[in-house]
Amino acid sequence: MNRINGLTVAELVAGIEGVIVLGDATARCRDALPLRDATTGCVTMIDDIARGEELNRTGAVAVVTPRRQPKIHCTQIVCADIHAAFSAIVKQFRPVSTGIQCSSIDASAQIDPTASIGVGTRVDAGVVIGANVTIGQNCHLMPGVVVMEHSQIGNDCTLYPRVVLYEQCTLENNVNVHAGSVLGAHGFGYKQNQGQHVLSAQLGFVHIESNVDIGANVTIDRGTYGATRIGEGTKIDNLVQIAHNCHVGRHNLICSQVGMAGSCRTGDYVILAGQVGIADHINIEDQAIVGGQAGVMENLPGHQKYVGSPATVHRDQMQMLVIQRRLPEMRREIRSLRKELNQVVENLSGHSVSEPEAVASDDGELDRPACLPFKRPAA
Repeated sequence: MNRINGLTVAELVAGIEGVIVLGDATARCRDALPLRDATTGCVTMIDDIARGEELNRTGAVAVVTPRRQPKIHCTQIVCADIHAAFSAIVKQFRPVSTGIQCSSIDASAQIDPTASIGVGTRVDAGVVIGANVTIGQNCHLMPGVVVMEHSQIGNDCTLYPRVVLYEQCTLENNVNVHAGSVLGAHGFGYKQNQGQHVLSAQLGFVHIESNVDIGANVTIDRGTYGATRIGEGTKIDNLVQIAHNCHVGRHNLICSQVGMAGSCRTGDYVILAGQVGIADHINIEDQAIVGGQAGVMENLPGHQKYVGSPATVHRDQMQMLVIQRRLPEMRREIRSLRKELNQVVENLSGHSVSEPEAVASDDGELDRPACLPFKRPAA
């Protein structure tokens, strides 16, 4: 496609089912960009009529919208599923690889003669495949991938550049592992022996079930004796650490910078937001949601949302937060009550109450003890 001349709106919508063009179908577009990045000559997308004025200022040639917008000046592409339609349009400007067309093994790849590679699999430059490795059909191993001995990779898997699979790793079908991730490294398990830290047994492996996506620079350590397991359909973001012997359930969402210590287990459909930290031997049950930066120190029942450190039920944490925010106000109220109490004591005794020794508070002000000495007036 000639990016200089671009494509007409009519060409963009050809083959997109259910799309109706309102405006100038011959208008030419040079790119497809989201609204905040839209520039003159592009096609964009809008799902909120309130952003119409913002759209008009971009100079976009055309817009994908769920309904006709009378205040929008550019050509309108109306369709029921705007995201599906816009995705199809974006791909016309920035095509995405549709998979492996035929078997291809680069001459620089180092493949042990005992390895087995399925039909339609592509092996790029600098790939190293060890002894007794089995790789299924229609896979793609990109430059610099290392697959160590006795590992198994199913069908339709993609390993992006510089992914490393240590020995005896298993990937089932349709697994994607992005650049720089390491599966099967030694777990961080040490025992002290005569004053030295000695590495514990590292005889296990990593097992990734089908339809799992693993982001860039993720590390998943091998089990001590058995599996570190990632369940079917789970999606793992970039920069996640999963330690030895963990069992992650099916269809989990694990966001960036989550750290999971050894021997943890999650149920199905668990969500761990960014920077969640989980102590070792913790169980998180089905459909639990753990909010960002939470610290999980004990087992969490399912079907609830948890936040904070240590992580507690969302409602309880919000109540504690409200109380914390009221602490300055409560402190002022206590000071006022002290003064009133002093006045009452003075009135009853006829003498001034000596103030207790002041203590400097964190903000530098002088605080008094909450409990004042009280002497009953003489009869």
